[in-house]
Parts: sequence; C-alpha cells; structure tokens
Amino acid sequence: MRKGADKFSCAVITMSDKGAVGEREDTSGAALQQILKDEGYSLDEYMIIPDVESRIVETLVDLVDNRSIDLIVTTGGTGVSPTDITPEAMRKVIDKEIPGMAEAMRAVSFAKTPNAVISRGICGIRKESLIVNLPGSKKAAIENIEVVLPAIPHALQKMKGEKSDCGG
Repeated sequence: MRKGADKFSCAVITMSDKGAVGEREDTSGAALQQILKDEGYSLDEYMIIPDVESRIVETLVDLVDNRSIDLIVTTGGTGVSPTDITPEAMRKVIDKEIPGMAEAMRAVSFAKTPNAVISRGICGIRKESLIVNLPGSKKAAIENIEVVLPAIPHALQKMKGEKSDCGG
C-alpha cells in the first residue's frame, strides 16, 4: 500500500462504445480497479461510458464538481481512431494540465513498443481532483498507471493545499 493513498477516493471510467453496450469485456477497467484498491484508494465509482465527448465531459465534471472524487483514472479513447476523443474531452474539463505525467507514461511505453508515440492521453487537475488518461488495452493501462502511481498521493496532497516541500 502506498503511503497516503488510503486518504483518497478514486473512480475508474472506461471509454468504450462496445463496452458500454456489453459487447466487449472491460479488462483494463477491472485491472485498474484492483491496482488502485491494492494501493489503498477507496474506489467510489466504476463505469463504462461510450466514446461520446459530451458524455465524457459530463461524467468527469460530475465526479469532480458534485462528488469530489480525488483521483479519476480513465482508460480508452487515447489513440488515433476516429472515435478516440478522450483528450479533447479532457481539455474541456481540466483547469491545469500535468504534462510530465503523460510524458513519463509514454516514455516507458515507448521503451516497449514504438506505437506508444501515437498515445494521446493527458493528465490534469480540475479543482482538487486529478484526472489521468490511460490507454484502453489492459497491458498498456497497467504499464502506464504503474509509472505515475508513486507520485499521485503527493500530487493530491499538494493540490489540496499541503505546504511541505516537494523534495522530501
């Protein structure tokens, strides 16, 4: 269990047209739920929604503005297919982008496959919530979340006003 993670709530949202209508099993969402629970986060929400920009925006805004979820992890919709619109929806939702997180995830993935360069997921802040976009494949989602997991509790603490130095 990661130090401090047990103080925070989380949600896992899968973006998948087929998954939303029960035509595809959501293996990445299931894996992410388990990883976050194992880290100590309180899983407050899990859902599969279609790749529809307005629905993604509405869901993310609700989870932050109305439910105050600390960490929202999305999976799917970060590639270059015509229906991959998660980053576009995210940019309508976040107040600040955290490019280093997405860059680190892509760098680790690139060491394993050249296809990582077409992943477009972003990470950002809305109010006091952190939203992390991950690829839709189980393997890539796990590889990517493992890169940023060590930094997430500290990021959440700082976003909520923790005053200590970051170097500790």
